[in-house]
Amino acid sequence: MRFNEVDDSEIFEARMVWRKMGNKVKRAVRCTSGRRKGRVVSKASQCGAPIDFKKRLTLKKTKAKFGAKIARKAKRSKKYNPISRRVAQMNKPTRFKPKKSPFKAKTNRFPNRKK
Repeated sequence: MRFNEVDDSEIFEARMVWRKMGNKVKRAVRCTSGRRKGRVVSKASQCGAPIDFKKRLTLKKTKAKFGAKIARKAKRSKKYNPISRRVAQMNKPTRFKPKKSPFKAKTNRFPNRKK
């Protein structure tokens, strides 16, 4: 027996991220499974939605024609546009620095050496 026979709801795995739309920063979802794995979409339900092949082929042709130009423009935007830089910073995972122990005393390993 399959899980779909028991429950009709679909399962989507997605991660919340931030994206730039125009001059605004909006919340979006990065698909972690499904046909759009790795893509940023507005709703998690879009991760498993059927692909529109006409749009896919159009984009494939456009990237073949203007791919290098698009890449240069995107690189410049990501480097200099303040909104793009803010989005990149917001999407970085937060890392916790280990706290230094207050009891560890600094010792002078070379007491006779001049600084």
